[in-house]
Amino acid sequence: MYLHLGNNTIVRKDHIIGIFDLDHSTVSAKTREFLANAEKSGQVINVSSELPKSFVLCREKNDIKIYICQLSPVTLIKRASSISGSAE
Repeated sequence: MYLHLGNNTIVRKDHIIGIFDLDHSTVSAKTREFLANAEKSGQVINVSSELPKSFVLCREKNDIKIYICQLSPVTLIKRASSISGSAE
């Protein structure tokens, strides 16, 4: 199944490693460093031009992708939990 992140961007639910709140998670210097390094290596995809509230960490094949999203982590988690776990 798929999770809609906004702006016509979807990711496979089974590719999602985690959904994180930008305000709370970027307090850590290690998280800020991780995101900065990911951005330098082209792994960050900004889904919206609006104020970001969350990021979604995904493993797609052997690549890590980080989607910066305007939706709150609570909204994304609700969307993900409402998706049935049945096979595609």
